[in-house]
Amino acid sequence: MLGAMFLMAVSAVGPGFITQTSEFTLQLGSAFAAAILISVIVDIAIQMNVWRTLGVSGLYAQELGNKILPGLGWALAVLIFFGGIVFNVGNIAGAGMGMNAMLNIDPEWGGAISVALAIAIFLSKKAGVALDRIVVVCGAVLILLMAYMAIATSPPVVDAAAQTFVPVLPEGEGLGTFFFVTTTLIGGTVGGYITYAGAHRVIASGHTGPENAKTIAKASVMGIIVASIIRYLLFLAILGVVTTYSVTQIEQTGQENVAASAFLLVLGEWGLRVFGIAFWVAAMTSILGATYTSVSFITTHKTSARLRAWLFVGFLILTCGIFLVLGQAPATLLIMAGAFNGVVLPLGFAVILIAAWFKRGTLLGGYHYPKWLLIAGTLIWLLTIYMGLNSLTGIAELWQGG
Repeated sequence: MLGAMFLMAVSAVGPGFITQTSEFTLQLGSAFAAAILISVIVDIAIQMNVWRTLGVSGLYAQELGNKILPGLGWALAVLIFFGGIVFNVGNIAGAGMGMNAMLNIDPEWGGAISVALAIAIFLSKKAGVALDRIVVVCGAVLILLMAYMAIATSPPVVDAAAQTFVPVLPEGEGLGTFFFVTTTLIGGTVGGYITYAGAHRVIASGHTGPENAKTIAKASVMGIIVASIIRYLLFLAILGVVTTYSVTQIEQTGQENVAASAFLLVLGEWGLRVFGIAFWVAAMTSILGATYTSVSFITTHKTSARLRAWLFVGFLILTCGIFLVLGQAPATLLIMAGAFNGVVLPLGFAVILIAAWFKRGTLLGGYHYPKWLLIAGTLIWLLTIYMGLNSLTGIAELWQGG
């Protein structure tokens, strides 16, 4: 359960997570704290339903979907797998950036070395145990690094705490911007493969069925809390820089990433190395999470451990090959995959809710599902539909612009 909890948390905390949080903090200042709070509440409602339904049923999401409507699960699997490929190219690019900042290694070599490490983990005799232990350690490292930076930058904690509940938007930023930021956070934390990372790990561990429902529910909430702690600490670290230095000073550092600029301004060259460590750890754990979860969508309980291991390797080689050929994470494909996340989330979540509302007797072993959780999940599902429609609009604009 600890491994599943941290796998979900660190899958959400990738290089895009760090970049996104940094940019939004620069844009909204202390008011960004309220967006984090709202996203945490929504994330908990989604993850509690996903973990509980899949964990009690003992079925992967695509298996559950096929039980409800033949072919539905595989349609979901195709969307998740495609998004996983594209996002893993971004994760590998992030690992290369992290190694470059940390050790001044060429980003392409850094990405390839990171993939080689991931392959070694998945080919180890006790890959499941190794995966669980590594994600727990990496999660702890991220928390410590972000806590260190949050203390070093001396952010206005009292103001941030107050605006967590009563945000005061900066001049020129309206509610539309605030809502966009919040929905982007939600999609980045529980979108695509991330939604199922922890739940699929629970199923693989065998801790399933109604008798484990309470433990599963607790682990799902703790996973979101771990991810949220890291996000909030990073927010405080960047907020301290934003309130101390001007936008011009941040831009003059010459760094493309706001987080890198923040670490450099506060700690000098050593800060850039710390940023590299944090960025690499975040990217590496996301590589592991994306690989594990994406492959789980094209396998079943009958898939042998040997074949599963080679599918992990194939996925990593494929995504690394795309990265090396392109030399970077393709921006258009990353935007496209992000837009697909907005479409996948309501579809996948609908499968979960249908099973919980109408298939408790056949798929959940007659488990007495909490009504309050179902109602909360249904309300959140309506929000994901709105997000999905926005994503479709984004896809259309992307194609017209490209």
